[in-house]
Amino acid sequence: MKFKTRLRVTFITIIILPLVLTALAFFGIGSFLLYHPTQNIEITEIDYSLMSDGIQSYGQITEELYAQISEEIELHPEKAEDLEYLEAKNEAIGKRFSYLIVRKDDEIYYSGDSTAETIFNSLPEYEEEKQEDKIYYFNDVQRIVKQINFRFSDGSEGTLFIVTHIKSLISKTLLIDMIIAIVLILVFTSLMLTRWIHKGVFLPVNELNTAMQNIAEGNFEYRLSVEGKGEIGELYQNYEEMRLRLKESAEEKVQQEKQNRELISNISHDLKTPITAIKGYVEGIMDGVADTPEKMDKYIRTVYNKANDMDRLINELTIYSGINSNRIPYNFHRINVADYFKDCVEDVGLDLDSKNIELNYSNLVDPDVVVIADPEQMKRVINNIIGNSVKYMDKEHGVIDIRILDEIDSIRVEIEDNGKGIAAKDLPNIFERFYRTDSSRNSSKGGSGIGLSIVKKIVEDHGGYIWATSKEGEGTCMHFVLRKYSETKM
Repeated sequence: MKFKTRLRVTFITIIILPLVLTALAFFGIGSFLLYHPTQNIEITEIDYSLMSDGIQSYGQITEELYAQISEEIELHPEKAEDLEYLEAKNEAIGKRFSYLIVRKDDEIYYSGDSTAETIFNSLPEYEEEKQEDKIYYFNDVQRIVKQINFRFSDGSEGTLFIVTHIKSLISKTLLIDMIIAIVLILVFTSLMLTRWIHKGVFLPVNELNTAMQNIAEGNFEYRLSVEGKGEIGELYQNYEEMRLRLKESAEEKVQQEKQNRELISNISHDLKTPITAIKGYVEGIMDGVADTPEKMDKYIRTVYNKANDMDRLINELTIYSGINSNRIPYNFHRINVADYFKDCVEDVGLDLDSKNIELNYSNLVDPDVVVIADPEQMKRVINNIIGNSVKYMDKEHGVIDIRILDEIDSIRVEIEDNGKGIAAKDLPNIFERFYRTDSSRNSSKGGSGIGLSIVKKIVEDHGGYIWATSKEGEGTCMHFVLRKYSETKM
């Protein structure tokens, strides 16, 4: 529930609920007082307007009953001693909080209420003249008494009393009961709203506060169950999204630090090897070991090759930095596929000949096929793939095949070797940074472990994709696809 809705419900509840409960308490207490067992009055119809009237209203009721009964007895005196008439009349006036008492001499002839005996001795004496209304108090309950004097048929003195209860709700008992009821109602309303707000607002906020403290302490595993709607639900959802992002970021940071340490270790090892070789051969030249033109040429060529290895490692480190920051520099051009890959094959062919590796090249695309690519970066892709093939070549006579295939809207480049191959369990991971298969953990092989990840990044930045197939002991084939360039005709 939204906070605005919650505040509206709280406001309405604070106003409406106490009023409704107070009204119910008022009528409930009033009904209880009217039906109180000490009165022994059975009322079938209640006029609640009388509950707030004073003595004047009840005096008017008594006066009306008095006039009615007086007229009936004056016309028919025998009715005053007719028990059936008295019983019927008593039942009728009971609906108006009144009852009858008939006295014969000094004894009760008829009683319309069980409480008659408690007030009988206090009733006025028989008098021939009409008596004024009198008000009596019995057990803190007021009664108005009207009397009609008559003679029984045997000459005995008779008095018919009309007794009316004064049951105004504005009484001390009612006021005390209502004050207690209102206090209880307000306490109940406050507790209910406090519990509702505590459960709906304070508990979620406290739980979120605990969660944020865990985040501040680096605990990204503390989860909040996303429940409910409104601002609290959205807040929980935002926390969960933030927690997952922070957790992922922390894991990436740990992984990156691990990879950086591994890279530094690999680069340090790989740089140390050519530097040691360069120092050894230069010292040999300085000491005069290379005393023939053939030795001198060999030493200088070795120094040159080792310097190239160092340059390659530094370039890989530069490219790796570009991958991390997603800032590899590209200079895209339209290049002819046939001409470009022919030049690449010629460049790498000379080096492979010196290593006793046969290079085969076949181009099955049309001479005018063009792709959009960065020539330098694409050459890096080819050199890295061939470099890996050379590094792990385990045959005396190595073979590398380069094939350019036509696939309608794109071209597919295949570079296949007859080396040791890659295990099936390692094949899905070879394009990950710093991943090395078991067969490549030989320190003599060197390598930073980022060559194929650079290849994958460059190919994907060209809008293509790359994958590998391999069979242990037989060789590996790298496949990558580039989309053809076609001019849109107007």
